Amino acid sequence: MLLSDFDYELPEKRIAQTPIEPRNASRLMVLDPVEKSVQHRHFYDLKEFLVPGDTLVFNDTRVLPARLLGHRAATGGKVEVFLLRRLDSTHWETLVKPGKKARPGSVIEFSEELSCEITEHTDFGGRIVEFRFEGIFEEILDRLGETPLPPYIHEKLEDKERYQTVYNREEGSAAAPTAGLHFTKEQMQELSQMGVNLGFVTLHVGLGTFRPVSVDNIEDHQMHKEYYCIPDETAQLIKSTKAAGKRVIAVGTTSIRTLESAATAKNEIAGKSGWTEIFIYPGYDFKIVDAIITNFHLPKSTLIMLISAFGGREFVLSAYKQAVEEEYRFFSFGDAMLLTRPQPEDERAAEVASLA
Repeated sequence: MLLSDFDYELPEKRIAQTPIEPRNASRLMVLDPVEKSVQHRHFYDLKEFLVPGDTLVFNDTRVLPARLLGHRAATGGKVEVFLLRRLDSTHWETLVKPGKKARPGSVIEFSEELSCEITEHTDFGGRIVEFRFEGIFEEILDRLGETPLPPYIHEKLEDKERYQTVYNREEGSAAAPTAGLHFTKEQMQELSQMGVNLGFVTLHVGLGTFRPVSVDNIEDHQMHKEYYCIPDETAQLIKSTKAAGKRVIAVGTTSIRTLESAATAKNEIAGKSGWTEIFIYPGYDFKIVDAIITNFHLPKSTLIMLISAFGGREFVLSAYKQAVEEEYRFFSFGDAMLLTRPQPEDERAAEVASLA
């Protein structure tokens, strides 16, 4: 399968630069891949597409102030260090810009209380750095670090908490799980009161989620490891939801990747934690997820490949084309999509109908 199979045209003006207020006032495209139908609604209408007993699964990660601006100790040249994942108390995997002169042994200074030394290169073009600091690293990072917005967002974010979900609690991500940005606390409470279950998992978003695909044959792409955790409580909730014949609805691609990484068999999952390199593209057999809530993703990205695996490449790309025509807002601060994956009985019915 070729990388070009997941391309589409997107005018730059369709890329959302600022978040909409309130959060759930964003638009919601509702897709049914069985009927090939598309509805245009708003995110506050979500409850109309859920039933008591359904389970929404959220990624409760919190974005780190992962962007550090410093200078080379030797030359004074400006350097940006982007934190990807913590390896131990002082070592981090990072991206360093500019990277050409970021050689092992180079020292980067951020303030009188914080500096780092580059110790080695990584397989993905990053750097391992060892931080040197006086005090508590997290407190220093909170003071010096900046929230890392995606490069396609050029407007300044007035409220940095707007790039966090309202249910975040486990700090460790290099980027937000943006499908969750649409939820308000009031909406979550309303869904809970109507009998929809709310479950939580953690996946710390790293290079694996947003690293560009650079190979023509997507099967040659290698994902980067990202840490995830599924509490036993969430695993039990998912299993009881499946046993009751209700749906598990993943909020965002990170929740999908977490759930599918922890699946032990069809409709079976275990509470566990670890590192995942799962790469989901068309042909993948989903074991846990029945429906998803997601944003609109970049062309040729692993995320649009995942959504295509879920709803069918041609149908998803046609929906994207319609979203452009209908002036939906794209990417992190953009609008949302609800996509229900066909159940086995629906697939059989569709096959019989096609032969009739």
